[in-house]
Amino acid sequence: MLCFMSRPIAIRLLLVDDHSVVRMGLAAVLSLEKDFQILGEAEDGRQAVERYRELHPDVVLMDVRMPTMDGIAALQALRQEAPTAKILMLTTSELDEDIERVIDAGASGYLPKSVTRGELVKAIRHVHAGGRYLTPATEQRLAELSKLKHLSGREHEVLDGMRRGLSNRDIATALGISEHTVKAHVKAVLQKLESADRAEAVARGFEKGLLRVSDSS
Repeated sequence: MLCFMSRPIAIRLLLVDDHSVVRMGLAAVLSLEKDFQILGEAEDGRQAVERYRELHPDVVLMDVRMPTMDGIAALQALRQEAPTAKILMLTTSELDEDIERVIDAGASGYLPKSVTRGELVKAIRHVHAGGRYLTPATEQRLAELSKLKHLSGREHEVLDGMRRGLSNRDIATALGISEHTVKAHVKAVLQKLESADRAEAVARGFEKGLLRVSDSS
């Protein structure tokens, strides 16, 4: 009796990057995997949307920063048009704003271009199976950003008062609340920013983008 080995089901890929050398490199590396098939390429977000409509790939690998239409705008357009689209962002950007916007827009994953071939292949397969793939560093950063988002509007105002060197009494007067309430907000800010004192909280506020130098008086 003859026994035939079944061929693995191909994971069809669309590569999106404004640099042809990057696309060529990705195609060469990923073509080494027997279950990967490169369906096509696109050099900007607008072309990515058009190619997606034409090819219906299983997974899209897309850069964040591109001309004409960037990767985040293309991601939003694709997710609106095809809610089940599986899009893995592969980028050099490590900006908090980009990470948050990508995840909020529904990306299936976010990887730096410095990723190893093994992890990239693993991410593609994981995303194709319906999962979301993030590096441990990105997961940690998202957790930190989520914690920062939990600062209330009043806590932001108190932190700004701390930045200006105001005492609890001065902050209470400026905000029209009791000094006791200010003390409670200061304690909450210190806890959420994992700071030992007011000076460290202000420093972390600048570091995390909650405070800006341009806002200083």
